[in-house]
This record gives sequence, structure tokens and C-alpha cells, in this order.
Amino acid sequence: MDRMTIEIYGARILALLVAIIGHEIAHGYVAYLNGDTTAKQDGRLSINPLNHIDPIGLIFMVVFRFGWAKAVPINPYAFKKRKVGMLTVSLAGVVYNLLMAFIFSGVFAYLYFHPTSSNFLRLLVENLLWYNVMLGLFNLVPLPPLDGSKVLASFLPRSWEEKFYQYEKYSYLLLVVAIFTGAIDKVLTPIFNGVIQAFLGFWGNIFYV
Repeated sequence: MDRMTIEIYGARILALLVAIIGHEIAHGYVAYLNGDTTAKQDGRLSINPLNHIDPIGLIFMVVFRFGWAKAVPINPYAFKKRKVGMLTVSLAGVVYNLLMAFIFSGVFAYLYFHPTSSNFLRLLVENLLWYNVMLGLFNLVPLPPLDGSKVLASFLPRSWEEKFYQYEKYSYLLLVVAIFTGAIDKVLTPIFNGVIQAFLGFWGNIFYV
């Protein structure tokens, strides 16, 4: 394996760790703020990658750029306000990823106007931007087990919410099919790129002076 290949995959893995671990800790910490200590007791507020990474999910992320981490254990009935807790916990990971994407788009724009000699640094920032945008927006898809499904469920009446989760297993299948047929990629990739361009445009106006 040559140096360039090592740098490419090294940058991907490091960027994934930042995106995934922060996403999961955000879920667990906001759950804790809402009164649920399950994630904290399970060690999910730790930055230790072993507490968050699913090996198969990580491989899929590196190779296919779609994957998953270990789900954070949440007990919504421990929340002070169940609906508010479900909404804020579900959005926590998304907000973290989009905030990181915004920050690293600024770094990317800065490096565009002030080039670095480090190829690895450029690759790392590029991957930090991509994976955070991808994880944040992909998780907004309203299909279980993605965060978007829980956001949607938090707005449903209790009777509708129960019916929504009754069909959860079929939604898993639909999501898998959408990923492996490339359907979800065709729909979401233009959105990913649009958000990235918007972020870069914002920072470009600041650094282009």
C-alpha cells in the first residue's frame, strides 16, 4: 500500500471518528439533560471509539461512504417531557454534525485561499466536511432507525406514533433497498452538495478579500 492510499484511508477513518463519536455523544448528553441516565451508565458519553463504533458499519462508511454506529440506548419514559425529549435527543446528533460541517467548511475555504503543503491535512478537512454533512442530513430521512423517524414521531399523536413504530421493520427493509439500489444516493447527493456549496460560499465571501 503506497503512501497516498494510506493518507486517503487514514483521513477517512479519522474524519469518521470525529463525525460518528460526536454524533452519538450528542444524543447521549442531550438525553442526560432531559433526565435519562441510560447512555451515561452505558458509557456512551465517553470519547472512547470502542464504545461507539460498529465494525461493519465503519467498514461500510470507509468503503461505500454510508454506514452506521452503535445505537445510543435511550429510555424516553425517563425524560422529564417525553415528546420534547424525543425531539431534542433525535436532533442533537444532526445539529452536531451540521455545526462541525459548517466549521470545517470554513477551514476548507481558508485552505483554498491559503494552500497547505500537507496533502493529508487537505484530505482530512475535506473528509471532515463531507462526512459531517452526510451524517447530519442522511439521519434526517424519516425512516427507522434514522433520527428523522424519531423527529417525525415526536410530532405525531400517541395513537399514530404507536402505529408508526408497528411498521418499523418494513422501514428498515425499505432503507436497505434504497441504499443498495443507489436510489437514496441519487436523491441525497445533490442535497449534500448543495449544503456544502452554501457553506463554502458563506466562508468564501469572508476569506476572499
